[in-house]
Amino acid sequence: MAKSYRWKKQLKKTLGQVRCASFLTARLTSQQKKKILQDVSRQLICSEKKIIRENQRDLRTAKQEGLSSAMLDRLTLTPKRIREMAEGVRAVASLPDPIGRVVKRWKRPNGLVISRVTVPIGVILIIFESRPNVTAECASLCLKSGNAVILRGGREAFYSNRVLVSIFDEVLRRYRLTGSCIGFVQTTDRQAVDFLLHQDKEIQLVIPRGGEQLIRKVAETSRIPVVKHYQGICHVYVDQKADSKKAVNIAFNAKMQRPGVCNAMETLLVHRKIASRFLPELGRKLREGGCEVRGDAAVKKILPWAQKATPEDYGCEFLDKVLAVRVVSDIDEAMAHIQKYGSGHTDAIVTQDSKAAKIFRDRVDSSSVMVNASTRFSDGFQYGFGAEIGISTDKIHARGPMGLEGLTSYKYVVEGNGQVRT
Repeated sequence: MAKSYRWKKQLKKTLGQVRCASFLTARLTSQQKKKILQDVSRQLICSEKKIIRENQRDLRTAKQEGLSSAMLDRLTLTPKRIREMAEGVRAVASLPDPIGRVVKRWKRPNGLVISRVTVPIGVILIIFESRPNVTAECASLCLKSGNAVILRGGREAFYSNRVLVSIFDEVLRRYRLTGSCIGFVQTTDRQAVDFLLHQDKEIQLVIPRGGEQLIRKVAETSRIPVVKHYQGICHVYVDQKADSKKAVNIAFNAKMQRPGVCNAMETLLVHRKIASRFLPELGRKLREGGCEVRGDAAVKKILPWAQKATPEDYGCEFLDKVLAVRVVSDIDEAMAHIQKYGSGHTDAIVTQDSKAAKIFRDRVDSSSVMVNASTRFSDGFQYGFGAEIGISTDKIHARGPMGLEGLTSYKYVVEGNGQVRT
């Protein structure tokens, strides 16, 4: 009880500090935000040894607790990943400032001039698991968009997240800004999350990033609006008129480039007319890469070594080297399958037929639809957003990879010359 009281008291203090800091971040100029983030980018590179040391603390514990290889991969920071993290922060710094932009302006018959102007949301709570690079992405995007942020990472990445926040804090203090612009939850007690999700007077938006269980819990508990996606059940459909070589490369990349992330392919759909030509080559590469294939009867006839798929496999987000495969009779059957089992995240078609591509593009209702490209491109950095705050499969406020625009709201500014309403 005493322990719970201590973290609750600390969190209340943090909430008050972050709320006050949000008014400071909202007033930062474009040039100030750019300089701060450029300095953070440089400081991340200079702090490489310190970051890796803290990350190793997390990895040792994670291995002792038996985390899967996919989860360990998400947790691991390497010099290359730290450089990529710094590059992402630098990319955000160079993006146009999304705040104070006049989206629309019009004049009414009574002479009033009305403008819709972009503004920060305020205080954003981000709850995430495993990937410590999320800390840098979210902190930089929130600063650039004039928001303050409270970061609550997973227990498995506590030390990694803490050292990354300390780097932002160090740079902010150089500019005489309180480190409370970026709040960090110092406890791993899960009750702290429930407490935060009820602070609707202090926090304006919640963004959970992690597995389905986490996101559902947040959505069900929160009194604050939540931007979410429950699952990343992504499909690649290989059409009868696909270029077989391109299809193999795209499908292999979509599954194997990084299996433990939400935009990795989980189900492959193959047109029956190309299956016997396409599947043996892809199957060989998948098998050599250690990927387990679970297929229907038609797949097993072509790939006898494949496991038999269950109906549950086609609605599963494996987040591992496991792939469900099904042979379909045509594009309509493929789209029906996606509609039934998909999560609205990212789905792709590989085809040389422009008509089939248009049908798929127009009728598949996912936040990202790929034509002749890997699902792994469904990412804020790849879309040119600098980084992403998360991916939304909702349709209200934001959808798909969320960059700076997803972290803004707007207000109306009405300019008159003494008008009164009669």
